[in-house]
Amino acid sequence: MQGLGELESAVMDVLWHAQEPLKVRDVMGQLNTGKVLAYTTVMTVLDNLFRKGWVERDLNGKAYFYESVLSREEAAARALREVLNASTDPEAVLMHFAATASEEESDMLRSVLRKRRARRR
Repeated sequence: MQGLGELESAVMDVLWHAQEPLKVRDVMGQLNTGKVLAYTTVMTVLDNLFRKGWVERDLNGKAYFYESVLSREEAAARALREVLNASTDPEAVLMHFAATASEEESDMLRSVLRKRRARRR
């Protein structure tokens, strides 16, 4: 995900798969990085994600419970928006993207745009 480091992305992946908010130790137990990580490392990553606005946390007793603010799909859409906003030529970016879209992706995009137009009427 754009704007996230490798470990931050791995932590977000755990949170996106979770059915409920998780404690630091829960996130640690589900991380699949291939590395042994210290508790404090995971805690720092979660704190950074909180400060960046990617997760929210609630204090329950002595432990924070973390959950994602956005779904994976909402985060991906936000990243695409950031790419378009950062471009000096968003039309060219969209044209290059459209040129690489599969037929299925093109059909989905046309469908979404039709629904958007219908809502505006």
